[in-house]
Amino acid sequence: MTQTTEEFADRLFRSALGTAELLSVYLGDRLGWYRALAEGGPADASALVARAGGTRRYAHEWLEQQASYGILTTVGDGQFALPPGAAEVLTDATSLNYLAPLARTFAAAAVQLPALVSAYRDGGGVSWAAYGTEMREAQADINRPWFEQALPRALAGVAPLDAALGRPGARIADVGCGGGWSSIALARAYPSATVDGFDVDKPSVAMANANAREAGLRDRVSFHEVDAGGGLPGDGGYDAAFAFECVHDLPRPASVLAAMRGAVRPGAPVVVMDEAVGEAFEAPGDDVERLMYGFSTLVCLPDSMTDPESVGTGTVMRPNTLRGYAREAGFSGVDVLPIDDFGFFRFYLLTH
Repeated sequence: MTQTTEEFADRLFRSALGTAELLSVYLGDRLGWYRALAEGGPADASALVARAGGTRRYAHEWLEQQASYGILTTVGDGQFALPPGAAEVLTDATSLNYLAPLARTFAAAAVQLPALVSAYRDGGGVSWAAYGTEMREAQADINRPWFEQALPRALAGVAPLDAALGRPGARIADVGCGGGWSSIALARAYPSATVDGFDVDKPSVAMANANAREAGLRDRVSFHEVDAGGGLPGDGGYDAAFAFECVHDLPRPASVLAAMRGAVRPGAPVVVMDEAVGEAFEAPGDDVERLMYGFSTLVCLPDSMTDPESVGTGTVMRPNTLRGYAREAGFSGVDVLPIDDFGFFRFYLLTH
């Protein structure tokens, strides 16, 4: 339905309010002010900075702004409180509702807007490394609860996959492992297995190794800095291979999928988890489509396009697009696994 001038002006105005809200969430998250309110209870500006640092004048303005937006509530005597529902979303890093990293993601992307304008003009890209530590950590943090809490039961619900992963001495490859939480979750869910995580980003591999050490799993989880398209072992020694939320980022996805096929024993499961976008483009799109196009235009497509030979997939990778990459990689088919209610994601089993 076509919007009138007034309706579209109102829409853009409300988008500006949402942008201001998200960036203010970034401030509260980075400064530790949400956590200070969640753990210490209501506070005024002086009490807040005494708990978490900062300066009183900025804290006072931020507290009033947060209450104006309805994130905080006022409780008298100039004090502000963080309600339990908002506290879970903004501070509980174990919750499936934890969304504070979204603010960090878009803030990191916003810093690169001048570079993005240049990339859009000349056809180049903006590398994952350019987005920096905040983007890298935000992606790991927002996926961590899903890997730690939801992944084990999701895999257990697919009997053939569960059996392959539960084999004594099973070896599992995790391609595009990022901060390593998927590899750690696999090792915890299958105590007799060993997991090798692979990623091209050196700081991500360092972060993953640190996370595995803290989890006490360095004896069964190893991370390797490699380009999976040419650096995976090709001896067919793995009992399963996974690619969690990374295939759409790959400049040459078919070559990576082919390497995964060569890394597993004949018939062993190769699983891709990627965004649960629609089968075909529709306009206007639903909330998932719109969010994924946001990630694609600001982060994933520009990162992929840093490679001059990139196929330029983008975050909105339709199922048929993945099927095409799988065929090119030598797989005979792609099935959608019966794993529902897993955030924004869909699981695919590549058959060979």
